[in-house]
Amino acid sequence: MANTAALPIETAFSLPAPLPLWPSSVSDGGFAKGSIDLGGLEVRQVTTFAKVWSTGQDGAGATFFKPSQVPAGFCTLGHYAQPNDRPLFGHVLVARDVSGGAGTGALLAPPLDYTLVWSSQDGAAHFWLPTPPDGYKAIGVAVTASPDKPPLDDVRCVRADFTDACEVEETVWDKDGFSAVALRPAVRGVDARGVHTGTFVLAKSDATAASASALACLKNNGAVYTSCMPDLPQVNALLAAYAPQLFLHPDEPYLPSSVTWFFQNGALLYQKGSQTPTPVTADGSNLPQGGGNDGGYWLDLPVDNSKKERVKKGDLAGAKVYVQAKPMLGATATDLAVWFFYPFNGPARAKVGPLTIPLGKIGEHVGDWEHVTLRVSNFSGELLRMYFSQHSAGAWVEASQLEYLDGGNRPSAYSSLHGHALYPKPGLVLQGDAKLGVGIRNDCDRGSRLDTGGAGRCEVVSAEYLRGGGGAAVAEPAWLLFDREWGPREEYDIGREINRVAKLLPRSTRERLRKLVESVFVGEGPTGPRMKGSWRNDEREAK
Repeated sequence: MANTAALPIETAFSLPAPLPLWPSSVSDGGFAKGSIDLGGLEVRQVTTFAKVWSTGQDGAGATFFKPSQVPAGFCTLGHYAQPNDRPLFGHVLVARDVSGGAGTGALLAPPLDYTLVWSSQDGAAHFWLPTPPDGYKAIGVAVTASPDKPPLDDVRCVRADFTDACEVEETVWDKDGFSAVALRPAVRGVDARGVHTGTFVLAKSDATAASASALACLKNNGAVYTSCMPDLPQVNALLAAYAPQLFLHPDEPYLPSSVTWFFQNGALLYQKGSQTPTPVTADGSNLPQGGGNDGGYWLDLPVDNSKKERVKKGDLAGAKVYVQAKPMLGATATDLAVWFFYPFNGPARAKVGPLTIPLGKIGEHVGDWEHVTLRVSNFSGELLRMYFSQHSAGAWVEASQLEYLDGGNRPSAYSSLHGHALYPKPGLVLQGDAKLGVGIRNDCDRGSRLDTGGAGRCEVVSAEYLRGGGGAAVAEPAWLLFDREWGPREEYDIGREINRVAKLLPRSTRERLRKLVESVFVGEGPTGPRMKGSWRNDEREAK
């Protein structure tokens, strides 16, 4: 009997609770107004689609859509594709020219022609690449159920100065030597102007990167390109709606705390060349400010052993989280990086087949900063996705794949035992070779909870785009500007340590484990949030 069960994509995803009414901007900003002006090119998000073709009825395929219910006066730039194994949740941007004819020509133009890229064997789907006029760029492909070329007004091309380079974001579908890949801006960061358009390209599997480079994403050319970013009351409203719930492993001995608690309970500032440390003031005002990490200063635990062990365990009851708000994707999205501070990071453990092997002191260090990032649409204020930091990299998870509890829109995050890497679900995540069963254990389970949305838990410590913007600015605490290490630099003799704790393993297995540990426990070290690469750039994704 044929499997007639509905595919996940046949159900549109919406957040568990309705979106709140966001506060009005005190400076008449454009946050959550439904449209964004990119400097003469007005864009809107379309989230309703008409299915053109679906492949892979077992859930492993993909479905291709044409935008529907496009607002009057707006033009489609490309079609949408998504894997079948998750609910329908995506958008494409549509655009209209509001420049009044300024510049070197219209901002939108129909293609001169289309090139057929591929047709399905059953003849039910045909993929067309637009041929842009000189001085214009194609943004996406068109999909038809007919072998006839689409009408020239089916999609529009965009004037080149309103476009930016794009790259492959994820593979949507791969079969018979052809791949469909979703696109994103190639350069992403606080100052980058590339806009995520939501389109895709289809090409031969070994040529998707080159085909992506033939297309473009949009570019925000607005004079004040952050005009659609939320002001401080709106940021706080977003955090009230989406502040994550952090679950710690039931056996976790090293809990988070507030930075102030860490300082008040004996944190010490060391200076290179001096044997006498200085107690850190409660607000961190005696810490060196800025200047980069020159190795001249670092923090450490109290010298007294009993105090040291107490501080290592943290203070969950008074723990706080610290938020950086920043523009992303040409300021069409707001990233809210939610930072957790742990006074101490525990030792790592490895899994080799059925064995769990403690790795001695490998992984231990003072001053552990971890974070999740909430990416929110500046068109609507809707949560789009969430990033989970996992040692030196991490992973984005779509909003439709997150766990929500208590009927609200606040997603869960699970902190791994000892190492505090963050994951969207409980369970064991093995970093390494899952087939051989060799890897670093990341055990997550639902133990103690840190409700980051609780009263006094969540503090916005940075929103640089608000400076001089007419609304309330954010006063950055002194400790945020401490660019040095939050713990002494740890040097592990990984080979020696593994030979000691895993001496009964075959030599080849020990060598494989050594290489794995060396690849995992390299990174930016125990520096503060402002020194992480993600402070000004997009999040780093694990390969």
